[in-house]
Amino acid sequence: MNRRKRITGVLAGILLLLGLPQARAEWSFDVESGGVFSGYNDVRIPNESGTKFSLSEELETDADYFVRLRLTYSFNEKHHISALAAPLRLEASGQIDRAVRFDGVEFAANVPLKARYRFDSYRLTYRYDLYRQNSLRAGIGFTGKVRDASVGLEDGEKKTENKNTGFVPLVNFRVAWMFAEEFGLLLEGDALAAPQGRAEDILLAVTYEPVERATVRLGYRVLEGGADVDKVYTFALINYIVVGVTVRM
Repeated sequence: MNRRKRITGVLAGILLLLGLPQARAEWSFDVESGGVFSGYNDVRIPNESGTKFSLSEELETDADYFVRLRLTYSFNEKHHISALAAPLRLEASGQIDRAVRFDGVEFAANVPLKARYRFDSYRLTYRYDLYRQNSLRAGIGFTGKVRDASVGLEDGEKKTENKNTGFVPLVNFRVAWMFAEEFGLLLEGDALAAPQGRAEDILLAVTYEPVERATVRLGYRVLEGGADVDKVYTFALINYIVVGVTVRM
C-alpha cells in the first residue's frame, strides 16, 4: 500500500471515529517544491557543555531542493482536515577555527568538517473557516506536529549524530484573497511560541487558477524556530522559494 493510500486511510478513519458528515465533501492533493536555502543555523549539543557553532556562518551550507505533500479532506465548506509530509535535508562543510565539542565528541580546530541537518515534519491539521464570503476566506485551527530531526558532524575520523523526535502543538491559520478572477494572494502557516522554544512555518504566495479544479502558486516560505532546553540548543531560519499546485478531486 503506497503512502497516499495510507494517509487517505488514516484520515478516513478519523472521520469515521468523529462521525463527521460526508455531505458537500471534497478531497484535494497538494504538492510543493522548489529551492531551500539556509539562513542562520546555530547548534550547541549538549546545551551546557557543548560548543555553540553555526552551520551556515562558520560552515557553508549548500542550497538544495525540497518536496512537500499534503492531502486534505474538506466538508460542509468550512471544515478542513489535512495530513502533511515535509522532509528537509541540508548539507554543510568547511573548517572552524576553534575546537568544537558536539554530542560528546571533540573535533579539533581547522580540520575539514561535514555536517548534516535533517528536519522532517509530519502534521495533522484541523482548520475551520471563520470567514468565507465572495473573494475572501479566512480560517484558524490546530496542528499536531511530529518533528523527526537530527544534526550530524564528522571530520573523516570521528562522527556523531544527535537525533530528536517529539510532538509539537501549533496554531494553524490561512487567509486567501482572490483579487482578480483567476489570481489571488495566499497567507498560511503553523506557528506557536513557548518559553523553551518556538516554531513558525509561514507561506506567502501568489495563486493562479488556470482551470476550475486546480490552483498553482508561486511564493516564499520561511521555517524558523528551535529549542533552548537542557539537552540541546538549536535555532534555525530556513528560506524556501516555492512552486506548488493543488488539485481538487
